Amino acid sequence: MKILVVDDEADVQLLFEQRFRREIREGELAFAFSHSGEEALGYLKDHFSEIVLILSDINMPGMSGLELLRRIKSTYRNPPPLVMMITAYGDDESHTQAMNYGADDFLTKPLDFARLKQKLKSTL
Repeated sequence: MKILVVDDEADVQLLFEQRFRREIREGELAFAFSHSGEEALGYLKDHFSEIVLILSDINMPGMSGLELLRRIKSTYRNPPPLVMMITAYGDDESHTQAMNYGADDFLTKPLDFARLKQKLKSTL
């Protein structure tokens, strides 16, 4: 399963690679990383058929994760990709807006990687 992680923080890639080391080594998961909404859309244009799940931060400079979610869900409809939104702010407004745009789940930072692994197993 290939997952696209979209987050403007530089250390996110290393963190995911460390936390999912076994799953990556055993070929269960593969990750791609984009550091902005715009970069993620470019990646999806060329690699959409590979991606099973998108994990996107909400608060990013330029295009927000919510705008990215809206564009993904309006562009890629058949089948629609699974998108989990991630934010440091667990406010109701962001949660409601993400769900209205079609988010499949909503996670808060700091990520509980054990919980994320459970969600991945049950979702996919």
